[in-house]
Order: sequence, then C-alpha cells, then structure tokens
Amino acid sequence: MIDRLTSFDSCMDFIRELNSDPCFSDPMLSTPGQVERNLMNSLDKPDDHVLGVYENGDMTGLFDFLILEEDRYIEMIVGLSRSAAAYEEIMDWLKANYPGYQADFVFNPANHVLKELLERNDADFDKEQQKMVLHDRHLQIDTTGIELLSKVYEEQYKAIHGTDVYWTAERVIEAPERFRVLLAVEDGHVLGYIDITKCFDDNEPFDVWVEPSYRRRGWGRKLVAKAIELNRPADMMLLVEVDNTPAICLYESLGFEKVEGKNNQTVTWNL
Repeated sequence: MIDRLTSFDSCMDFIRELNSDPCFSDPMLSTPGQVERNLMNSLDKPDDHVLGVYENGDMTGLFDFLILEEDRYIEMIVGLSRSAAAYEEIMDWLKANYPGYQADFVFNPANHVLKELLERNDADFDKEQQKMVLHDRHLQIDTTGIELLSKVYEEQYKAIHGTDVYWTAERVIEAPERFRVLLAVEDGHVLGYIDITKCFDDNEPFDVWVEPSYRRRGWGRKLVAKAIELNRPADMMLLVEVDNTPAICLYESLGFEKVEGKNNQTVTWNL
C-alpha cells in the first residue's frame, strides 16, 4: 500500500536505520544539510511527492519524487528501502500515473535491489560517480580570464552548454538565487564554464566544461579554483565519474579528497 506522507514523525527510526546501512543508504542524504534540504523540507515543496510504502501496516519504503508535469519529468530525490516488493510497487505506481515521463534515479551503487529492477526495465545507466569533498588549502592560483556570467556572454554560454541535462543553460540562468556561473574567456571568446550552486552549506559544481582545443592549458583548474574562492566560507563537494582519472587528479590537486562509501549512480528510465 502507498500513502502520501504529511509528516515524518512516525518514520524517523526507519529513515535513520535505512540511511545508516552502507548498501541501502541514500547518497542524497549524506550530510545534515542534505537531510534537511532533500527530505525534511520536501513536505513543503509543491512539486515533491513524498510517499510511504507499507506492508501489513509496517513501512517498507520511503520515497520523495520531484514531479514536473509540464516537463514530463520525474527525479527520485530520496529512495529508502531494501524491499524488492516496495520498489516494484512504487515503480508500478509511477508507470500507472505518469506514462511517457522521463524518470531519473540517483541512488547508492551498492543498492543491488533497485539496480536489478532498473536493469530488468531496460533503464539507461550512467557511470558510477565518486564523491569528493573539499579540504580547502587556500592555494594561490592565477584565475585570470575567469569571469562571472553577464549579459555580454549569455548567448555564447548557451551555445556551448550541455543539453542532455535537466539544468540546461536556460534553467540555470533563470535560477540566479541557486547558481553561480563562471566563464573562461579569452579575447572575448567563451571557451568554458562551470555551473555551481551558491545557496547551500555544501555547494556543488553541476557542470564543468572546456572546449577540446583549449584543454590541457589550465582552464579547468582556473574555473574550479575561482569557484572555490567565491564559495568561501561554505563547504564544497562534487561528483566525478570513477574512471575519470584526469578530473580526479585535478580535483585532488585543488584540495578535494575522495569519500569512500558515498558514491552514487544516475539511471534514466522512460516510463
């Protein structure tokens, strides 16, 4: 049975117990800030659907889905369960209520129950991502050529921005309270960018990109270094594909360290 939740009072023990399990913890609840932002505040968000799955009166799953009907898009913000039956029931609920939607699941790669279910539904798996957190060493790095996004460069930024993501250039521009955008500029030409949150206790780069012909010239390092500088005194974390050795080495050189057991994986399923 699935019920819409209006309070977490009766399920805090369930949340704490599941989120302490290394195989079934939720990577979106890795820090107190994330717990507050992604779970405790979700009941007040109009586009969030917070659902409990029950069997014989006992909770077997807790889920928070961001559902944007205009975009026909769903994202699992929180998923806590170790029950195959609970996952199957919530999947059936999504298919029945939102046929044709794109659904993105961000989850713990060790969660074999959800992983196997998504594999059976022919979902599209991205690579596993390594979590890293910044231990700021206040490095002195030349960031000449790095500028904040302005109207002057807006069209160039849109032209080079990735399009296979929810946070497109247009959406980032429309959310100035959430994102800071930095550009790498040489002779008036925008050759790279970084989109990074700016409103949380632990901010996160969502996208970092440099034109291929300008790579290996220090632009990526400059972008991240300037983002770190402007983010102080807040913390910073990021996710990078586990096999992206050059990026991991770059981030380590800037003071980031790997966090073991907190990786995540994103999977897209067209309902």
